[in-house]
Amino acid sequence: LKSNPSNNEEKEAQTQLTKSDELQRLHSQALSAYQQEDYEAAISLLDEILAVCVWDAELRELRAECYIKEGEPSKAISDLKAAAKLKSDNTEAFYKISRIYYQLGDHELSLSEVRECLKLDQDHKQCFSLYKQVKKLNKQIESAEEFIREGRYEDAISKYDSVMKTEPEVTVYSTRAKERICHCLSKNQQATEAIKLCTEVLQLEPTNVNALKDRAEAYLLEDMYEE
Repeated sequence: LKSNPSNNEEKEAQTQLTKSDELQRLHSQALSAYQQEDYEAAISLLDEILAVCVWDAELRELRAECYIKEGEPSKAISDLKAAAKLKSDNTEAFYKISRIYYQLGDHELSLSEVRECLKLDQDHKQCFSLYKQVKKLNKQIESAEEFIREGRYEDAISKYDSVMKTEPEVTVYSTRAKERICHCLSKNQQATEAIKLCTEVLQLEPTNVNALKDRAEAYLLEDMYEE
């Protein structure tokens, strides 16, 4: 305004000031909603602010936290990836992305993201701890799948047993391990054990196509054609 005190400039400046006041008010409301654990309201308010303040990394991180609490991990990943680009050396964003992928059962993407964190800070304790865990699990799964390709089903079963011991808390890994063990048992003509384990997987995931196919193969071995 001082450099160019025309009517148009003044009008524009007043509009921007009003807008900034409105955004600050929305920001206060969003923080309040987040603190009160009303994450849906916080997301709605943050949507409004981020439509204007597109490049604000911290607001994106806050919305990502809300998405995590609301059980929408893929939306959280999208915001965190943006935050990682917007803020230099954002190890925290890479760590969170890696953890979400890990919880979702995508160990390969988890490993890729945690490596990005360690590139920025090789002494990052949380990232290094997660890296060791994911790397170990990733190696065991790769090794088990290699055994399956070679027809070494007993070795594959043993390796998938190790996977369940390495990660006993995130159920997606134990369920997948059981699904693959069932496949090995079926291929190894151990029909009774295969039926039992595939049924266990299908109780957790009724539409698991691989478990249905492997149980069908096991039923054929037992001449249980109706089943």
